[in-house]
Amino acid sequence: MSAGPHRHVRTAALMGTVASVHVLAAESEPGAGTSARITAAMTAALDELHELDRLFSPFRHDSQISALRDGRIGWDDADPRILEVADACARLTTVSAGRFDARRQGWFDPTGLVKGWAVERAAMHHLAPLVAEAGTVAAGLSAGGDMQLLTAPDAAWTWNVGIADPLSPGALRATVPVRDGAVATSGAAERGAHIVDPRTGSAVVDPATATVLAPRLSDADAWATIAVVAGFDDLTWLRSAPDTSGMLIASDGRIRRWAHGVEIAEAADLLVPGR
Repeated sequence: MSAGPHRHVRTAALMGTVASVHVLAAESEPGAGTSARITAAMTAALDELHELDRLFSPFRHDSQISALRDGRIGWDDADPRILEVADACARLTTVSAGRFDARRQGWFDPTGLVKGWAVERAAMHHLAPLVAEAGTVAAGLSAGGDMQLLTAPDAAWTWNVGIADPLSPGALRATVPVRDGAVATSGAAERGAHIVDPRTGSAVVDPATATVLAPRLSDADAWATIAVVAGFDDLTWLRSAPDTSGMLIASDGRIRRWAHGVEIAEAADLLVPGR
């Protein structure tokens, strides 16, 4: 009987949370060359996240985001990656009808997007090429539970992602199978009522928990936040997010699900109840 793929794991504290990279090798004892490539890719992915944290963190005085906020540099001096994120944030503000706004405080703060964007970027730069090589079954990169997942096309492997039950700490409300794509969750279960509605400037009261699946983590992360801001009773934003699937869990336990931008009553093919 096959022992199954061998999992390599690295973790690091960054972006105010814990990031982890997982690579599954086809052999239980991969050769020296395969092991070296896996180690290098894992290290490079985490190194890129550290670099992006130094660039984007609003909590670091030496970041460019802080320098922009304080007027120590202008937009003409900003790193091109900041301009890329600023453009993405502006598009989200428009398509979300103001439910997302990186400038709500009067200065540019892309924290609602940049973690997912950074994880996606590092995964595609360093893990996607690794998965394309022989000897690697799958790879994934996550930060704070939001993850970008990759699987080799010919691999008999599926990631089974657990969706935590916000009303029962330590329990799962559902599991979702993913081969290639991203999963992000937003809500108050971990950090309390920290999500602000840009339209009012106030924290979202009694927020639902939103888990969003999308091909790209930058989208899943942003739309999960937008879903919380919109609230449990408002799914009108789905028209602007047709590539997403997921679920909302209200503070009283009610659930709404959608697949590919359309609300559905049952989603047995998308979400399997946790055991």
